[in-house]
Amino acid sequence: MVPMDKLAAITQRFEFLEASMADGSGDIAVLAKEYSDLKPVVEEIAGYRQALDDLAEAQMMLADPEMKELAEEEMPRLKAAIPDMEHRLQLALLPKDAADARPAMIEIRPGTGGDEASLFAADLLRMYQRYCEAQGWTFEIIEQQVTELGGIKEVTGHIQGTDVFARLKFESGVHRVQRVPTTESGGRVHTSAATVAVLPEAEDVDVQIDPQDIRIDTMRASGAGGQHVNTTDSAVRITHIPTGIIVVSAEKSQHRNREIAMLTLKTRLFDLERQRIDGERAADRKSQVGSGDRSERIRTYNFPQGRMTDHRINLTLYKLDQVMQGDLDEIIDALTAEHQATLLAELD
Repeated sequence: MVPMDKLAAITQRFEFLEASMADGSGDIAVLAKEYSDLKPVVEEIAGYRQALDDLAEAQMMLADPEMKELAEEEMPRLKAAIPDMEHRLQLALLPKDAADARPAMIEIRPGTGGDEASLFAADLLRMYQRYCEAQGWTFEIIEQQVTELGGIKEVTGHIQGTDVFARLKFESGVHRVQRVPTTESGGRVHTSAATVAVLPEAEDVDVQIDPQDIRIDTMRASGAGGQHVNTTDSAVRITHIPTGIIVVSAEKSQHRNREIAMLTLKTRLFDLERQRIDGERAADRKSQVGSGDRSERIRTYNFPQGRMTDHRINLTLYKLDQVMQGDLDEIIDALTAEHQATLLAELD
C-alpha cells in the first residue's frame, strides 16, 4: 500500500509549482522541469485515488437494496484494477536517474580473441546501429579504428534521441561470443569477447574543466577508420592530465574536432564521478542487473545454437539472428523490469 500522506505531499508540491509558474515567481526553467517530472506521477495518483474512492462508494452502495446489484457489478472490476494501478504508481514514485533522458556515448573494444574479437566488436557496432535506427535515434561515429579484416580495434559513437541512456545503460560490460571464426579452417568453435561502455552525455554544469588540466594537440588525420585521407593537421587529441584520459577526434574540421573531443572528455569524467558515487552507494550490495563494471561478463552470443543468454537475469532467447539485427527490446525491457523490481524491494 502506498502511504497516502506521501501522495498528498506530492500533490501539494505539484499544485505549488503550478501556482508559482502561473504568477511568475521563482526560476521558471527550474520550476517547469520539476513540474514536468511530477506531472505523470500526479496523474497516476489522481487515477489511483479515484479508484479507491469509487471502491469505497460501491461498498457503501451494498447497503442500499436499489443500488446493491450495480455495486456488485462494479466492485470486481475495481478490485482487479487497483493492484495494477498501485504497481504503476509505485514505479512512478521510484527514484529517477537524472541521466536517463540524456544522449549517450558508446565505446566498443575487442577483448580476448584476437582477430575474431575485433570482428565481433564490429558485429556489436552494427547491432547497436540497427537498434538506434529502429528507435529513430541518430548514431554518429566519432572515432573508429578498423583492422585489415574489417574488424574494429576501437570505436566511439554518439547517440542522440529520446531516453537513449535509459534504454542502453545496461549494455555496459563484457559481451562474449561463441562461434566458428571465418579464419578457422578446422570448424572449431572459438570463444572471444568485446567490451561495451555506455556513458551518459555530460552537460556543462556537470563537469568543470580547468584549462591548465588539459593538453590539446593537433595531428594529421587519416579519417575514421582510414576511410579517407585528410592532408591537413585537423585531428585533435586532448589529454586530461590529472586522470590521464586521452580522447581523439579525427573529422575533417578542426573546430568540430575540438567540440567533439571536449564533449567526449566531459562525458568520460562525468562517468567517472557517477561510478564513484554508485560505488559508494552500492558498497554493501550488488544490483541484480550488474554493477555496470566494464569487466563484468553480462551476455553470451552462441552462434551454433542460435542462442543469446543474459547472465544477469538468466534470460535466454533462441533468436540470435534477430538480436544481431538490432532486435534488443525484449532484452532491454527485461533488464529494466528487473532493475525496477530491485528498486521496489529496496523501498519496501
